[in-house]
Amino acid sequence: MSKKYHCSNKTIQRIVDKVTIQYNKDFPDKVNIIMDTTYFGRGFGVMVFKDSITGSFLYKIYVKNETNKLYLKGLEQIRIRGINIQSIVCDGRKGLLTLVDNIPIQMCQFHQIQIVNRYLTKKPKTYAAVELRTLTHNLSKVDKLDFEKELNAWETRWKSFLNERTFHEDTGKSFYTHKRLRSAWLSLKRNLKWLFVFEDYKVLKIPNTTNALDGEFAHLKNKLRNHNGLNKQRKIKFIDGFFKV
Repeated sequence: MSKKYHCSNKTIQRIVDKVTIQYNKDFPDKVNIIMDTTYFGRGFGVMVFKDSITGSFLYKIYVKNETNKLYLKGLEQIRIRGINIQSIVCDGRKGLLTLVDNIPIQMCQFHQIQIVNRYLTKKPKTYAAVELRTLTHNLSKVDKLDFEKELNAWETRWKSFLNERTFHEDTGKSFYTHKRLRSAWLSLKRNLKWLFVFEDYKVLKIPNTTNALDGEFAHLKNKLRNHNGLNKQRKIKFIDGFFKV
């Protein structure tokens, strides 16, 4: 741009710094909220609330750390604007699924798959883990009844294996031999009631993942990658222009 307009880089930067962002003030009456946080380095992230029906961004907060208190603040700000929150889709972090009453909350099935993958790795070594990983990867392909049936069948089939314990020779204490497998299984059992909420409210058309927002995060970061070296304030202005809320 400096070559095109025959001026210095600093002149271009000063002009860009003076640009005023036009924020969106026209919001839908009813929304299905997808909410998540992405980071641009340690201690600098943005928490975003998006409507899955219209694709509108509803609210954002710059954060150092992702907390349930900040998610609650965002939801309150959306309500203040007179918007009716029909449902929420989130990643299932601890405490988030029970954050509000009387609003259906769907846990992102993709995040659940990621949780199981972290425990079992991409190439699990036991047959039990291979079966559980395969079952989990079918989350989006089956309904709740079939998934729960298969999970219970898996549990029955591998119950003895799950309960195997190893004894420490020095202390005489025991611990579960397959701790990571148990953690993956317990995660599925604990989150099951939130993994298929979208089935119970079909008329609302609740998404079963946060992918629509995750895709926006990826798009934003690709754009920012073309402008490496931006200081924090200019990066914030760039992000403001992207979301316009």
